[in-house]
Amino acid sequence: MDYSRSQAWTLLRQHVKSEVLLKHCLAVEIAMRAYAAKFDQNVEYWGAVGLLHDIDFEKYPDDHPNHVRQILTAAGYDGQFATNVESHARDWPKERTLLQKTLLAVDELTGFVIACALVRPDKNLDNLEVKSVMKKFKDKAFARAVNRETLTTSAQDMNVDFKEHIAFVTKALAQAVKLPEYQEFPLVG
Repeated sequence: MDYSRSQAWTLLRQHVKSEVLLKHCLAVEIAMRAYAAKFDQNVEYWGAVGLLHDIDFEKYPDDHPNHVRQILTAAGYDGQFATNVESHARDWPKERTLLQKTLLAVDELTGFVIACALVRPDKNLDNLEVKSVMKKFKDKAFARAVNRETLTTSAQDMNVDFKEHIAFVTKALAQAVKLPEYQEFPLVG
């Protein structure tokens, strides 16, 4: 199976039109690729899982991710790949693998970090400090829809300190947004 970024991106664009959702998928891809490299895993595979994790959300927002498997297997992805994508559901009943724990841990955190950057005057991820993210984290009115318990427990499940997790994801996003493949839909700015 070809887990290339180009194939995953083409498939995602067939199913997702919302620029906001595309940006979110790109952010999750970035974080997944960074963690794959850190954990010495297959960067392309982990990146594709991150990029495609919300492929059914636009069409089935109230039944997400229950249509992922159908879409992915029709496109040639195997059952394990589909399972990995499905696993980011908060109510996932099974024990998660490292990849699956990571997907859950970065899913909402990427958006939270970007939201923190966007409210800053410079809207720059390079200057975003962990203490600033933590201050916003404690402010329940900021990014109210983000499940803070999921953010902290998913980092714990990865055996990663929450503040280190924030720093790692922020750095990964800050570095990647400068790359050509992330210029079509800028995450910040």
